[in-house]
Amino acid sequence: MNRKEFRDLATPAEAREAIDSLALEAGIERVPLAEARGRVLVARLDAELDVPGFDRASLDGYALRARDTFGADEADPARLAVVGEVHAGEEPDITLEEGQAVEISTGAVMPDGADAMVPVERTDRVDGPSTERASGETPTDMESDGDEVLVRTAVAPGDNVMFAGADVAAGERALGPGTQITPRDIGLLSALGIDEVPVRAKPRVGIVSTGDELVRPGADLASERGEIYDVNSYTIAAGVEDAGGEAVLYPHAGDEQDEMERILREAADECDLVLSSGSTSASAVDVIYRVIEEQGELLLHGVSVKPGKPMLIGRLDDSAYVGLPGYPVSAMMVFRTFVAPAIREAAGLPEPASATVAGRLARQERYEEGRHRLMPVGLVTDGDGETLVYPVDKGSGATTSLADADGVVEVGPETDYLEQGEPVTATLFSPDVRPPTLFAVGEDDPTVSRLLDGLENPRYLSVGTRPGLRRLREGVPDVAVVAGPLEADVETVELGRWEREWGLVVRTGNPDEIEGLADLVDRDRRFVNRTTDSGLRSSLDAAIADLADDRGTTRRELTDAIDGYDLGLRAHESPARKVIAGDADAGLGLRETADRLDLGFVPLGEQPVRVLANPDRTAKDGVRELEAALADV
Repeated sequence: MNRKEFRDLATPAEAREAIDSLALEAGIERVPLAEARGRVLVARLDAELDVPGFDRASLDGYALRARDTFGADEADPARLAVVGEVHAGEEPDITLEEGQAVEISTGAVMPDGADAMVPVERTDRVDGPSTERASGETPTDMESDGDEVLVRTAVAPGDNVMFAGADVAAGERALGPGTQITPRDIGLLSALGIDEVPVRAKPRVGIVSTGDELVRPGADLASERGEIYDVNSYTIAAGVEDAGGEAVLYPHAGDEQDEMERILREAADECDLVLSSGSTSASAVDVIYRVIEEQGELLLHGVSVKPGKPMLIGRLDDSAYVGLPGYPVSAMMVFRTFVAPAIREAAGLPEPASATVAGRLARQERYEEGRHRLMPVGLVTDGDGETLVYPVDKGSGATTSLADADGVVEVGPETDYLEQGEPVTATLFSPDVRPPTLFAVGEDDPTVSRLLDGLENPRYLSVGTRPGLRRLREGVPDVAVVAGPLEADVETVELGRWEREWGLVVRTGNPDEIEGLADLVDRDRRFVNRTTDSGLRSSLDAAIADLADDRGTTRRELTDAIDGYDLGLRAHESPARKVIAGDADAGLGLRETADRLDLGFVPLGEQPVRVLANPDRTAKDGVRELEAALADV
């Protein structure tokens, strides 16, 4: 009787190395959005439209011109003529003029001429002074027809308005390669109108249980003959699915070599990986290793691990092969330890984490509404590897509040203040959630998006330069990306920098012949700005200040003369999209944006973009990976 002897057992590291050499990747496929949950993106998805795609009212109330409310208060309200109403889902057909307001519903499109809205609770509807008219005569545009509203508060341009792109801006990096798509991401992609996504194909894994004694569950069992139900096929199949693979069950293979070879070859022809259980020990009837030696390539047989010593690793035709022990406990221990990680890696999935994570709050958090709170949070590790938990909240109307979160911390109604460093427990959205290898915040910039594509598991919040510096000062992110003349007021380590050309994005061919800032000040041209959080806005303000000095006037006088200066949009492409739509003659932006969208460009200067790291995080793998990538910029 010939027996296979286990003389030189491989180490666990050698077993992992052998499995890694099998190359299980199954390729790329495009799947409908309805089937994308749990799949892994292979390419970056950028927003192709603004969300929302229009300027919309955040509350029920009145759309108006902010300047008409300046100085208004409870004692001296502003009196405006109500000239119509706009409801959600309707296209406004009203253009507001001085002294007018429009009743508006939450989510409705802001009418032309309105740059702010006031909530209904800060107003009073009154009958205005009627005007005598001849029979059949209609009121003029400026007459109230006896219908007015008293506005008991002043509002600034943009108050209570969610501008186009405030949630997700066209051109913004929506999801990056390597993202495992969650229900939250499905919501984000739905909002962007994306119905099909490129993902890693699931590794197809054939499962073959061997042994004449095995019976499928549900069939009659002859215990007197030593028959047992097949546990491994179904248990391993569930593990394959849980690890991100597609499990395919094949008929039992008996202990006869020809039959075993036939079934294994069938599985190898149809699958990326074949898993067998049983017939791997040193018994003379355990012939599976002979099949692999004769018909494929045997890389390893026997590992110094308990349980699971008789594991077999090899190739059969063009398929990878792993033989698991026959005992269910041994089979699953070997599968979980060696095979499941390889399937997850081939599917692009991260290693699973526990369902809850204990950590310290990264920054203080106030909450005084007296209600039980479900606080979306993200996870990041500090320089010592300890978990920090930070709140993620961009407002109830913003899809990305959940897309950027890892879990939820519940805060009781009696708690109105959480200290920085306070212990908290986060309930994860999925057991597979893990902290990003790099957590970065700051300027919205196309070069940043390209850098992130090459990193293992980054998270980036494009909050702008000013908030990025503030969050870095609070000690939450690993890195902040800052642009323009603003300087950090905290110790940082500069990982790298580059220059970007900024200026005015104009219509193709520059038909308005805009040559610089002076044209915005002196000519009747509509302009779209960036928010004050942006580094581009800082450079623009500095350039306007220089122009004011040259003219012997004040910066305020010049900005007051620029139509649209006070209304800023959040992301770098948003002003350019306004130009494309014909809503502006010029927008603050980058040459790279203008070139990509086939628009004209009027250069105003070069702006440095710096990547600044928290000094305590420079040893993190993700930070070092980013620093290495910056060397090629």
